[in-house]
Amino acid sequence: MARNAIAAALRGWFAERDFVEVTTSALQVSPGNEAHLAAFATEAIASDASRWPLYLHTSPEFACKKLLAAGEKRIFSLGAVYRNRERGPLHHPEFTMLEWYRVGETYESLMADCGQFLALTAEKAGAKSFAFRGREADPFAEPERLSVAEAFTRYAGIDLLATVSADGSTDRETLHAGLVRAGLRTAPDDNWADLFSRVMVEKVEPELGQGRATILYGYPVSEAALARPSADDPRVAERFELYCCGVELANAFGELTDASEQRRRFVAEMDEKERVYGERYPLDEDFLAALAVMPQASGSALGFDRLVMLATGAARIDDVIWAPVAG
Repeated sequence: MARNAIAAALRGWFAERDFVEVTTSALQVSPGNEAHLAAFATEAIASDASRWPLYLHTSPEFACKKLLAAGEKRIFSLGAVYRNRERGPLHHPEFTMLEWYRVGETYESLMADCGQFLALTAEKAGAKSFAFRGREADPFAEPERLSVAEAFTRYAGIDLLATVSADGSTDRETLHAGLVRAGLRTAPDDNWADLFSRVMVEKVEPELGQGRATILYGYPVSEAALARPSADDPRVAERFELYCCGVELANAFGELTDASEQRRRFVAEMDEKERVYGERYPLDEDFLAALAVMPQASGSALGFDRLVMLATGAARIDDVIWAPVAG
């Protein structure tokens, strides 16, 4: 019942601000082009028995951006998305994502939205605090804003930006030395991204969102596949993530609208996917064409089930889903 009340309140919040709710098709020609996202694959069968591959979307992002290119200004989607190889206390193969976009507005406006969503959710759930695995946070407090570089220094003693060049290239050996000094394990075949992720998972993320939510912003450009570079520092991108009680809730971008650069990044991601998993997903050419005419915008995706978990004190994501997938 808390889940339903929160969903209704969020829809009301968007309606009051002239957002249009959109429902996009779950079946897409590409499920997304991030190296470590795994999709569910299927195929369509025509009346003449010809077949072509399709995928369940991992996010409504591609479809939403096509709508922005077609003229929509403020949209949101609250619906099911699908990710394979994911199951655990915080992961479910089918889950509900809240995704919203603002044309002509900065990603700082999305940071303000996130703070309001936390308070609204707590109010509708009757919660004075959010909790998960012994960590608590005040959903009514203004979220802390912390850059990724500051977090690496504070929690791991690593100068992250010393390993990133102005052109976005990265220095694996310098970052590796920082992990060794911090006492983190490494492997000979770790690349820069592997090392970055290890610091995030083992040193940074457990410290975030305690006492109040944390907005972690300014990711290195190599870790922001769909975000535009920052005007203040080309080494970082306009990407932030919202954390509460050590749990990642939202991922937001000042959206990249350079179609050729987006294609380059997608190909690099799929090359990495093929190296690690032995597979790659097709590019959505309609999406890349739309991106070339899409206006400047900011967008965010929030894990709705996780938000409900924290507000109700549930131990697992399955506890707040009406009929979880078996297994």
